[in-house]
Amino acid sequence: MKTEKEKCHSGELYDANYDAELIQERQVCKERCHAYNQLAPSALKEREAIIRDLLGKTGKQFLIEQPFYCDYGYNIEIGENFYANVNCVMLDGARIIFGDNVFIAPNCGFYTAGHPLDVPRRNQGLEYAYPITVGNNVWIGAQVCVLPGVTIGDNSVIGAGSVVTKSIPANSVAVGNPCRVIRKLEE
Repeated sequence: MKTEKEKCHSGELYDANYDAELIQERQVCKERCHAYNQLAPSALKEREAIIRDLLGKTGKQFLIEQPFYCDYGYNIEIGENFYANVNCVMLDGARIIFGDNVFIAPNCGFYTAGHPLDVPRRNQGLEYAYPITVGNNVWIGAQVCVLPGVTIGDNSVIGAGSVVTKSIPANSVAVGNPCRVIRKLEE
């Protein structure tokens, strides 16, 4: 029989609300995020150490501004020259992978978690988690919301306030709610 964590990682419905293992892992992550968010902005070495310990993989050069929040941390990978501005939220029940040279404006969220539409299963606390992938050289504007299962292709720009419900191809400018491609970028 699969554990709730195994169900989560295989894209099945799982119990995130009442499973002791997942609750404990989120608690550890919340403590680390709290410690990170309480550090002085000038404590760059300490901030870097916490992020390297928290996330699954980091590049050599990155900066995540405070405050920053995530669920588990170990499901997040950031590439080289990564920057996330203030109030970034990553609900990482599934993997969230960022390529190199990704720049994220303030108040953005990356949400791998979703819930069933039918009331009985939703009220049981069941959810699913689908991975998010962001390619290289991507710029994400302020207050963008990226939903479960989305891939954003290399060199793309996501306009401020967008709700990204479906994957965006490489070399695109995409905006809106729901987010859609408005033009292709020249190579």
